[in-house]
Amino acid sequence: MKADILAPAAVLVLWTLVMLVWMASTRLPALKAAGIDMSKAVGGRGQDLETVLPANVNWKSHNYTHLVEQPTLFYAVVGILAILGQVSAVAVALAWTYVIIRIVHSLVQVTTNRISLRFPLFLASTLALLGLTVMALVRTLG
Repeated sequence: MKADILAPAAVLVLWTLVMLVWMASTRLPALKAAGIDMSKAVGGRGQDLETVLPANVNWKSHNYTHLVEQPTLFYAVVGILAILGQVSAVAVALAWTYVIIRIVHSLVQVTTNRISLRFPLFLASTLALLGLTVMALVRTLG
């Protein structure tokens, strides 16, 4: 049962890599179209491209960044539960819920980027993460 909670984490890692490829496959052609010669580019940060690239290209980058922010907490909590061997069916369900919502959130952000859709998804995933975190805390203290 403790390994069951690791599958959602592995899926989210895979999804993050899918978003990395999607971001690169849209960003690199957009850089070329903007007249930016990557062989001559020096330094800089992704945020420097905000005004250079089209918004829908930047959305992929924004989402990739989001996938390496809050999900790091998810990986830690899942790891804590797995290490402790304190994995319940509810924890596994919450982990899958978190991952599925994050994937849907990604799809919304990189396609329409409607905040009226994104925010409730973000909130729901955060609540699932909170549930997992409370479980991990209770199990580490108990």
